[in-house]
Amino acid sequence: MAGVVLLACLGLVGYGMLDAGERPKPRAAPTAEVTYEVTGTGTAEISYLARSADGTATVEKDVTLPWRKSVRAPLGKAPTVVVLLDGKGGQAACTLAIRGRHVQRATAMGEFGRATCSGEVLSGGGEG
Repeated sequence: MAGVVLLACLGLVGYGMLDAGERPKPRAAPTAEVTYEVTGTGTAEISYLARSADGTATVEKDVTLPWRKSVRAPLGKAPTVVVLLDGKGGQAACTLAIRGRHVQRATAMGEFGRATCSGEVLSGGGEG
């Protein structure tokens, strides 16, 4: 009797091991292409939101302008790019495009001038 129970248990464990490979993998969050662009001359600090698990911004310092970056952003999030000019001042403009469609433009001027461009990635192509 104990042998039958042991075989039954081993059979269930073996079945569980075989079945483990067929479980569906977690689906990645849906994303859309976002393009950030900063035009102008000189250098700036640029912060932008891309796909990340913790939702933190990526910061690039002493970036020589012009600059452009395309990333995948999760649906329902607000992709944002922030431009901060250095102490030498100048002028820079940020633009944001979602799925190739222009969403926003802003301009930074003067010493430590700042500009922010943001939008929203929605499903179905209706960004705001």
